[in-house]
Amino acid sequence: MKAFLILEDGTVFSGTSIGSTREVISEIVFNTSMTGYLEVLTDPSYAGQAVTMTYPLIGNYGICYKDMESSKAQPDGFIVRELSRTPSNFRCEDPIQKFLLDNDIPGIAGIDTRALAKILREKGTMNGMITTNENYNLDEVLPKIKAYSVTGVVRKTTCKEIEVLPGKGPKVALLDLGAKRNIARSLNERGCEVTIYPAYTKAEEILSTNPDGIMLSNGAGDPKECVEIIEELKKLYASDVPIFAICLGHQLMALATGADTHKLKYGHRGANHPVKDLKTGRVYISCQNHGYVVDETTLDPKVAVPAFENVNDKTNEGLEYVGKKIFTVQFHPEACAGPQDTGYLFDRFMDMMKKED
Repeated sequence: MKAFLILEDGTVFSGTSIGSTREVISEIVFNTSMTGYLEVLTDPSYAGQAVTMTYPLIGNYGICYKDMESSKAQPDGFIVRELSRTPSNFRCEDPIQKFLLDNDIPGIAGIDTRALAKILREKGTMNGMITTNENYNLDEVLPKIKAYSVTGVVRKTTCKEIEVLPGKGPKVALLDLGAKRNIARSLNERGCEVTIYPAYTKAEEILSTNPDGIMLSNGAGDPKECVEIIEELKKLYASDVPIFAICLGHQLMALATGADTHKLKYGHRGANHPVKDLKTGRVYISCQNHGYVVDETTLDPKVAVPAFENVNDKTNEGLEYVGKKIFTVQFHPEACAGPQDTGYLFDRFMDMMKKED
């Protein structure tokens, strides 16, 4: 069946329908990872977006459900150059087409995804529609496409009730803003008892359990939309509990302490982004998925100082808070998919939680 991707600037790509045949309007973004498509498809940070994979062949090792980063597919749509019809891997349980159908994710294959990525890089992230309707009318659909915005995604992706991963080590409170599973797993594997809280949990409830540390997770959408959560983070900041934040959590902590954020032209999404530790000068290759960044020019140096920067565009990739046991990063040290170069940051958090004698 034919499918069409219509961008808000009027560009139309024609291809083949994959997954569900329902029509969807979403924000079109691109990911440069060569592998890890299942982790991308189940990353809650993609809620409200349709993901373009720039690597030309997707699905060649099928679906291994153990690799999922959440309980279901998260993006609104999936865009590929070629979808593998015959996966081959000893861990494969299903072909990717079945996964897309089971999760009601519409998609399009057979388009020039690198040409699409080039458009998004030159013009910036834009909205688009995936449709199988050959009789679409541009004059009718373009106003609808332009009107779309990503909203309410943290509430949509956060857990609905508290969950506890037992452990005999430090007690960590994980605020789920749309968390990937490997964040809790990385802490639990280090012996932590991890209590996962819904995003809108009050700070008083978290602090009343006397956690040894607080983890703020990744998540989707514009951080400035999370007004209620920012107010609670101000209370967590005021406590003396060690805090480690990733991605959206990093942005929200910055907003809670008076800094600002802004949207990038086309974001950073992939498993090959170099970040530089500003203390040591060492460069790490990181997994990233964000469309917003902390604006370094708005930082109060008495509150927080830059700790990491993106080697490609010099945007902020991490902060260290002055006089506090708080550090935050924009990239994903939990990886999945991607390099595990920065997994040591979880060990740093463990050291931070050690009680002083």
